[in-house]
Amino acid sequence: MRALVPGQERRGLDALCGALLDLSDDEARRLAQQTTTLVAKFPLPVRAAFGAGVSAVDILSRSTGLGPLRSLDREERERVLVRLAGLPGGEDVRDALKLPVLLAWGADAAQRERSVETVRFRERPAPVRPDADLRVLQSNEWPSRSVADAVVVGSGAGGAMAARVLAAAGMDVIVLEEGRRFGVDEFRDRPSLDRFTELYRDAGTTMALGRPPVVLPIGRGVGGTTLVNSGTCYRTPLSVLLHWRDDHGLALADPDAFASYLDDVETLLKVGPVARQVMGNNGLLALRGAERLGWSASPLVRNAPGCIGSCECAVGCPQNAKYGVHLNALPEACGFGAQIVSEGRVEVILHEHRRSPLGARHTACGVRVRRPDGSTFEILAPVVVVAAGTTETPALLRRSGLGSHPEMGHHLAIHPAVSAAGWFEEPVDSTQGVLQSVGMDQFHTSDDILVEATATPPGMGSMVLPGAGRELRRQLEQSRHLATLGAMIGDRPSGWVTGRRHSVIRYALDRGDGARLVKAIGVMGKLLFASGATAVVTGIRGHDTVTSTEALEEAIANARPEKLHLAAFHPTGTARMGGDPEQHPVDARGRLRGVDGLWVADGSVVPSCPRVNPQVTIMALASAVAHGIE
Repeated sequence: MRALVPGQERRGLDALCGALLDLSDDEARRLAQQTTTLVAKFPLPVRAAFGAGVSAVDILSRSTGLGPLRSLDREERERVLVRLAGLPGGEDVRDALKLPVLLAWGADAAQRERSVETVRFRERPAPVRPDADLRVLQSNEWPSRSVADAVVVGSGAGGAMAARVLAAAGMDVIVLEEGRRFGVDEFRDRPSLDRFTELYRDAGTTMALGRPPVVLPIGRGVGGTTLVNSGTCYRTPLSVLLHWRDDHGLALADPDAFASYLDDVETLLKVGPVARQVMGNNGLLALRGAERLGWSASPLVRNAPGCIGSCECAVGCPQNAKYGVHLNALPEACGFGAQIVSEGRVEVILHEHRRSPLGARHTACGVRVRRPDGSTFEILAPVVVVAAGTTETPALLRRSGLGSHPEMGHHLAIHPAVSAAGWFEEPVDSTQGVLQSVGMDQFHTSDDILVEATATPPGMGSMVLPGAGRELRRQLEQSRHLATLGAMIGDRPSGWVTGRRHSVIRYALDRGDGARLVKAIGVMGKLLFASGATAVVTGIRGHDTVTSTEALEEAIANARPEKLHLAAFHPTGTARMGGDPEQHPVDARGRLRGVDGLWVADGSVVPSCPRVNPQVTIMALASAVAHGIE
């Protein structure tokens, strides 16, 4: 990363790493090198911002009269960070700098532990199932022009399901995927951080810009985000389907009609509840706390037959137990003759323009695709299904000259989430178990707050910890005693996606949604204390860690939603599907308005936040759309 090596910037990063984690000079240099390697994989704007932050800390150090950060001892460096946190916006800068440093630190610690326990890792059970037999060709192997009956843009939940339905109907189907194919051997043998940066768009740095900014990781590879999601499989709630049917004119969402699509998806994914013997202590503690409080909670239903609790869902299952679409819908599509072209970005949807007595219309006739080397090829087809994902579909339609509907890109819901963690006397070892194991619906109906016991992959659980320096290092060394929860709220669609070549995501947190996120922290804190936690990490500035329910209530009363650390994993709604031509860019059958031969079948068509993890919903909607294609 040019912004950090060599010279003064690199030495500044050495010193910053040492200050953040109270490291010796040798430890700091090692961590700085690993952080540099990580940040080099980020997009240029993110790299530049990180480099500017490192320089800003060094400038602050000099302004104190102490000299450059690298010349200070440990205590002096920590004082500089304390001063930084006291400046307007200083805590935001410090926390942003912490993220890649802690990722690199945690991944390195996990890798060292893995090296020590080589025998145990070699004795892991064989994968539950082998990689699927997929007909995948890299884009550089594909001819410059070809024809098909149908082209599907995207191989995630929506695209895979559409391809399965169309191929089963006898169509010659080609699926296009911007990412590459991954195999179980990579998930077993490669470090988790390397997998993280390759399996996610922009190396996991996708953000929704706003106050506060929201981390929005999006998977990229054959199988899409189903490669890296938690595997949690909720059916679409009845109240949501009725809302879509009655308020959005979406007849296919009628609960009786939609049930068959949901049933098909659940059968395909082999969903079932998390077994207690693999759940892990993180989930068991959540169940214990809910029982003591009298709150409704139960093991989550997941698409992970044969799961052994590796807690690596978010970076590719090393057992091939999580049954993503790369192991079911896509193989079935390929069995019917479909082909997958990987590592090809669809530049534009090809179309013809014509006028008729009914007005101007477009007719889709194929796609133009760019290979990694910059060359392009075309696939001609009378049916094009766009399933590029909620954040990418609007940009693709715009740069194709087909995204002019005034509501295109608007109404983005993201299902925003907050986390809380509890310190326990007993070891938790949350990375030994299921990443997302227990769901608590006590407040789901009343407040639209869905709490899930959510651990993190080995080496990636340290971002929740507050502060810096000696106290942060102490917490890192005790992290085996930390249990984590996450809570999502069904949000008002208050985001939007702009851009043509590249998507720019913005999100204005609704005031009421912000209040419910704060309430969600209080709910998780009470659950953790009831589970036996001695202290709770809230993520609330000024009340980062509390040791009693009274202190928790004070923290909630003083929380500012715009200062929360938010993440989101379920973007929907940027090309809403429904019956109103003015409100819905996509009609009630999934066709893009004003365009013949073009359907949309991904999370972008979901009319509002589905209020639960959406994989089953998206797959069922895509199936319904594909079944209606003439």
